[in-house]
Amino acid sequence: MATIERSADLVAVGANGGGWVGPAGTAQPTDLMTAPTSPWDPMGAISDDGLKLGFDEDSQEFTPWGLTTPFRTVITKSVRTFQLTLWETLRPAVVSIMYRVPVADLVADSNGVYSFSESSSPAPDRRAYLFDVYDGNTLQRFYIPQGEVTDRDDVTFKQDEMSGYGVTISTYPDDAGITMYRLFKPAVAIGGGGS
Repeated sequence: MATIERSADLVAVGANGGGWVGPAGTAQPTDLMTAPTSPWDPMGAISDDGLKLGFDEDSQEFTPWGLTTPFRTVITKSVRTFQLTLWETLRPAVVSIMYRVPVADLVADSNGVYSFSESSSPAPDRRAYLFDVYDGNTLQRFYIPQGEVTDRDDVTFKQDEMSGYGVTISTYPDDAGITMYRLFKPAVAIGGGGS
């Protein structure tokens, strides 16, 4: 069993990473150390703000008569979100995510021109998402079998600023009731519990 030499071996900085999108329910790649392949589609460059994992939770406290401290708390809402800004705004997979257009509908004509229209009453657009976060030899993976863009930032076009598609992806339960799966590999081997 390996022993950890330094606490620094167990911390992580989101130094780099990547994101992929696929049809809802696309299976998670089996190899953590290999980049996903089709039907996963890369989302390209992500802004230097990185990836933000959000926790949106509500709870209800129950305080017995005569006491001032709750003796039970029930979680009544628990939603996980991922926020990021996609910089490759001309990549078909990214356009598809932002504008809720099936990527199969984004086909260039003979002049290399893409065209699409956006509905004012969009249909649900659930997809699978995969995010990797790297820090040297440390890797974290977030797999969302059922996710949907539930918030979109305004898009700015100006000379001294990179245009990007800022999106918030909300997670939904899969058939097993799971909203997100996580894998991680620390920089060093960690000994398990026990004697």
